Amino acid sequence: MKDISQIMRQAQQMQAKIAEAQKKLEAMEVEGTAGGGMVKVRISGKNALQAISIDPSLMVADEREILEDLIKAAHDDARRKLEDAQNDEMKGLSGGLGILPGFKMPF
Repeated sequence: MKDISQIMRQAQQMQAKIAEAQKKLEAMEVEGTAGGGMVKVRISGKNALQAISIDPSLMVADEREILEDLIKAAHDDARRKLEDAQNDEMKGLSGGLGILPGFKMPF
């Protein structure tokens, strides 16, 4: 059985790694696209919308619904990319924790 001080040291190291990973995840920015890149949405690691770029050719009053759908699709694409990037980042960290696959960290 491990010495309690060794267990405490390992817990502190893991806590520091988690805090570092959380800062890195929050600093991430990803871009989602739709309509062949005609609509782009950039979000932060905290899921905050940072920017939207819309090709001027889509600014047609009669096609408002198409533009709305493309914005939603670009946002969904960005969210998926962010989740994938965050999951990839956490794989290395959770490998040493013995966490079950699919378990989401609390941040």
